Amino acid sequence: MSRAAPAGRATTPATAPAAHDSARLLADLERRIAAGGRAVVAFSGGVDSSLVAAVAARALGPDALAVTAVSPAVAAGELDGARGVAAAIGIAHETIATDELAREGYRRNGPDRCYFCKTELYTSLSALARRRGYGALLSGANADDAGDWRPGLRAAGEHGVRHPLLEAGAGKAEVRALARDLGIPSADKPATPCLASRIPYGTAVDPATLALIDRAERAVRALGFPVLRVRHHGILGRVEVAADDLGRALAREPEIAEAVRAAGYAHAVVDREPFRSGRLNAVLHGGPGRGGGAAGRDRTGPRRAGFGA
Repeated sequence: MSRAAPAGRATTPATAPAAHDSARLLADLERRIAAGGRAVVAFSGGVDSSLVAAVAARALGPDALAVTAVSPAVAAGELDGARGVAAAIGIAHETIATDELAREGYRRNGPDRCYFCKTELYTSLSALARRRGYGALLSGANADDAGDWRPGLRAAGEHGVRHPLLEAGAGKAEVRALARDLGIPSADKPATPCLASRIPYGTAVDPATLALIDRAERAVRALGFPVLRVRHHGILGRVEVAADDLGRALAREPEIAEAVRAAGYAHAVVDREPFRSGRLNAVLHGGPGRGGGAAGRDRTGPRRAGFGA
């Protein structure tokens, strides 16, 4: 299996263009993926991995395989979505079971939690690739990921994972544009990271908490809020929604709080600030954000604790 950049160092090649039109990006990705030969794509069904899988299907045909990991940390419905996308783009698709909860570093839930999650994933995918004669393992990491706290990229480097989007210098905007041009069903799908990202760093991860968060998010989503996070504060679920939905959510706070309590939380509140991915990562880098042990209390009451995504 071809080796990636040095472990833990995510960089965009100096020769990568700052922006692509969709046709140039597609040709670039096809060339990069074809050069690596038979490939397994780490496939969640989100827009990034869906684009890599779609291009791999174009470049490699039957020599491309999309593989989706199934575990308690994956939100309900995500597997069905991944299956639908794989069928639409015409790539062979399989699932594997992963057990990140067996890894003490993951359960401990420090800032490097994603390293242990991705180590579990890429260990399993690398073993599958070796058994089946695939020479490359591809991920959907894009150029925007290079500037954020991404310990999972270190795990990828240790397992020789390639990142075609990152190598090509393609950020999220370019990825979504090309995915739309190719008719990929997940082109506008909101990001849905591991459920453990809703748990403050330092609070242990366990199956019951992951299931509670999943139930609460499904309940709020059913009320018409597609982009949200339920942040876990023990007996309290703090609901974050997209900026465009915040006014509507505050107007319906009693209904939302009841849905979250029905899912299993004793208390619930709608955050007065909108959802923004990477709040904890800003704190880790010393920038503004809400997180860490020294954070104060906000208008909604609970301590501002650090989260992943």
